[in-house]
Amino acid sequence: MSLALATLLYEWRRYTAAVVALAFSGLLILAEVGMFTGIVQGITATIDRSRADIMIMGPKVTAMVDSGPGTGVPKRIGPLIYMNPEVVEVQPLSGNGGMWINTPKAGERRKTEFVQIWTVDPRPGSVSLPVDYTEATRVALLEPYAVAVDETSLARLGVKLGDTATLAGHSVRVRSVLTGYPNINQATVVMSNDTLRMLGLGGNSPRTGPLLVRIKDPAKAEMVRDQLNAIAKGDYRAWTRTELSRANEGAIMQEQIIGVFLGFSVFLGFLIGVGITSQTLRGAVLASIKEFASLRALGVSMGSLRWIVIELSFWVGMVGLVATALFTWGIYELAKLGGVPMGFPMGWVISVAILLTVISIFSGLLSLGILKKSQPADLLR
Repeated sequence: MSLALATLLYEWRRYTAAVVALAFSGLLILAEVGMFTGIVQGITATIDRSRADIMIMGPKVTAMVDSGPGTGVPKRIGPLIYMNPEVVEVQPLSGNGGMWINTPKAGERRKTEFVQIWTVDPRPGSVSLPVDYTEATRVALLEPYAVAVDETSLARLGVKLGDTATLAGHSVRVRSVLTGYPNINQATVVMSNDTLRMLGLGGNSPRTGPLLVRIKDPAKAEMVRDQLNAIAKGDYRAWTRTELSRANEGAIMQEQIIGVFLGFSVFLGFLIGVGITSQTLRGAVLASIKEFASLRALGVSMGSLRWIVIELSFWVGMVGLVATALFTWGIYELAKLGGVPMGFPMGWVISVAILLTVISIFSGLLSLGILKKSQPADLLR
């Protein structure tokens, strides 16, 4: 065991403030990233958990988030996709919006809200049916005018399982409650394609929503994507599901206001981390100045002492990373209890880990000046 690590373990109380500062610096950034990523994952959960291997969207779409009607394609594209021998099923992701009005009981308030509508095909194994839907949910959606609502939207919409409400001027019944499909921006209601048509929201447009495509061998998704794009002639663009998921996460991070928030968080986290960590390390080194002076008296060079401090700051950073992981996990669990989705892209996690390591080592460099006080002659006083 190195001297720096042994010092950290033996005198851990002196370095607690630095570890906590690093942990909260990382948490400040990861909490915001997790929240914004969670918003996207909640919105696109129906797609991400479908059985589709490939998504077909408009040619100019760079992500499904905030792309508006451009995500759709002409209806004639669907039959063309079947011409690829690897394709086994193609379905449009249909959706719409409508005014939701609950049916309040005595003493309850009437709630009116515009909701986002997504449809699924409740046939067993359908490409648009999310893999985590229970059999009870699938069967429930077969009923006319049956809808499913995420548990986080029940209070917002003023309903519970079995209640009736008015949607787009028609009476619907909440036949299933979903878990893991929150939408902070707008409550989402899921129904079958038949129910959407009975509500008069199916439309007769020559265009359809994005196409969900399932292929024989999911391992060939990238190959089939390239084949479909090669014959697109500018009418559409094919995406693998993983590729689209990454694009959605990247799109939300490129929003100007979100970029400002994240940039400020990184800047603030760096200042807090460097300020507190460097002062803590300086104080810890100063408290051990006699020990460093003794090492110099034994012939240890100043360069070796500086290396000990740098290594010590590195180990403080490693402990800070562990503390960051624990704090972030705690925030994630609390958010899950409150129905708030959070996601942590690996790229951001690695970036924050590198940032905290840089902060700790930079703080160690700022603390090197205190070693000049480690004069062996002071031991004789």
